Amino acid sequence: MKKTAVTILVILLSLPVLLPAQAIEADEAYIKAMTATSPAERAQLLKNYVVKYAGKGTKYENFAYANLSISNYPGKTAKETIEFGEKALALGGLDDSTKAQLLIQLSAIYGERGQNPDKAKTLANQVIELARANKAKESDPQAVNQWNILIGAGSFALGQAAEKSKDLRGAVDAYIASYAILKNPQIMASIKKVGKALYDAKAWPDAEKAFKAAYQATKDYDSTSFYAKSLYRNGQKEAALGFFKEAYGKQKSGEMAYNIGIILAGDAKTNPSLSGEAIRYLLEASFQSPSNGQQAMSMAESLYFNSSKEYNDKVRQMEAVSQKIEALTKTYNSKFEGKDEEDLDEAGKKEMKTLLANIETEKKNLENIQKSQELVIAQFNNLVEDTKQRLGAR
Repeated sequence: MKKTAVTILVILLSLPVLLPAQAIEADEAYIKAMTATSPAERAQLLKNYVVKYAGKGTKYENFAYANLSISNYPGKTAKETIEFGEKALALGGLDDSTKAQLLIQLSAIYGERGQNPDKAKTLANQVIELARANKAKESDPQAVNQWNILIGAGSFALGQAAEKSKDLRGAVDAYIASYAILKNPQIMASIKKVGKALYDAKAWPDAEKAFKAAYQATKDYDSTSFYAKSLYRNGQKEAALGFFKEAYGKQKSGEMAYNIGIILAGDAKTNPSLSGEAIRYLLEASFQSPSNGQQAMSMAESLYFNSSKEYNDKVRQMEAVSQKIEALTKTYNSKFEGKDEEDLDEAGKKEMKTLLANIETEKKNLENIQKSQELVIAQFNNLVEDTKQRLGAR
């Protein structure tokens, strides 16, 4: 037991210990570094400090490493950021504000490199937890705001780490939380980017969440159109319709016009009053959408003529008259085919003339109906021309 105590005493005595004068000298060196006017000079003095006093139990060694990691100065590398930052964390004793900034810096570096996304996430979550805990203790609005900013920064770092690790759902949640606090356009750009990746991956519910946040914040064309498309993909057609129309109002697009026309055409099956609006959007899509133009024109034409009572009445009349002509012709052929008029008696001649006259009358009726039908067709063609002129299409 006595031998053990002696051994421990020898170890303790072998540890480097600063004398009071040396401790004062170390403190002055740290203060001089931190009051340097330029980032480059401050960084060099801090590096000199840690080279001279590292491991000697100085008061500010942990803060020296932390400031070297957090600060920006010429020639600084990601490797230095990580090495200095990890040393500062290992030493401990940092105030919560400095520690939070350091954790954000390290999380961002790990996240950007993509080499250790799990560690980046862990560090970001530590920032958020630390900031939330301190925020809960504060009553001063300014201090609360500062911790809120750190929560937002930590959430952004978490989003970056999640994105790097292909956790797009987690990235959206983190970015949305960050934007709610910081309102930074860079964060919104990240939300849109991840939202588009989710949409392309057919993760419609998560894409909808991303673009809903983007729409509520910006209401720009891209956010509105992708929010509408995500809603549509999620089976919320009527909700999507309003946003498709809003997007089309912001920017004329064949894709938007086609989507609107498709939804309205479906609704027109139970509500015929929507046919005209559906036809208008489909015709506009036919001149604006390279991929769906032909389909849009075909749908507009079909919807127009199927919904036109006048046109359909004419079709039915033509069918009826054609059947009459066919029946009269069949009767005529059965009775008089291959026979000359001089071969018939008076009654036969009279019947032949009557059948021929009736056939001719029905043919004229058919011609008149066809002319009336052509007027309806001309009306549709006028709609097409009006659409072309309104859009300035060729």
